[in-house]
Amino acid sequence: MKKWELIEEFLIKFIYEEITKTGLKRGILGLSGGIDSAVVAVLAKKALGNNFKAFLLPSQYSSKSSIEDAKKLCEKFDIDYEIISIAPLLEAYKIDNKVRFGNFSARMRMAILYDKSAELNALVIGTSNKSELMLGYGTLFGDLASALNPIGDLYKTEIFEFAGYLGVNEEIISKPPSADLWEGQSDEADLGYSYEVLDEVLRDFVDNRATKEELLKKYDKNLVEFVLKKVYQNQFKRKPPIIVKLKARTIGHDFLYERDIRL
Repeated sequence: MKKWELIEEFLIKFIYEEITKTGLKRGILGLSGGIDSAVVAVLAKKALGNNFKAFLLPSQYSSKSSIEDAKKLCEKFDIDYEIISIAPLLEAYKIDNKVRFGNFSARMRMAILYDKSAELNALVIGTSNKSELMLGYGTLFGDLASALNPIGDLYKTEIFEFAGYLGVNEEIISKPPSADLWEGQSDEADLGYSYEVLDEVLRDFVDNRATKEELLKKYDKNLVEFVLKKVYQNQFKRKPPIIVKLKARTIGHDFLYERDIRL
């Protein structure tokens, strides 16, 4: 079986099993018009059928093309969707700083998704890829929040290849990666490097366990320093809140039941 066929089959099964084992049947996600959420939406539709719904959550600063691209994807794959603007929420709490504004926007979107998850008895499906997770390029309790994440072990460059295999709309695949948090925002401009360059270093460091010294023999010193700093600096985003140990059995230390434990 070819690589992407195998991965597709595995992830469809993962989504279905992780949701249904909780006693629920439905899944939802925020569909941005970007490639990551598009890939997950296609997988979730295949896994859950009519028990999957996408939410388009634009702000007054979202590009029109993002909404149109998301709608076209839903039409192509017969995905049920709803559009809810977060503009009133952003107007109610003014922020001048771009980074803080972007974080707030991401958290307002996730607040709506979790409210909808309660309304629909559904789980929120995550859309962060491995590159973003390792570099900490995401908002805690915003786009990083989810009940399960099917693409968290796939690097961004792999997502592009996977999207092509799945038949994601070409306009989504070809656009520059952007969280669409403000006009002209670009992921790679924010990071200072292309995902192609970053993923090469991340694969060596994370998957191949290369040391810093080994990385410095292959890559530019500034690039290596940037990647390693981001990975270590953002470890807190990849872990649940730390609970102090005061008793014999403490959550997260030695109270380690499986997530899907049954009596």
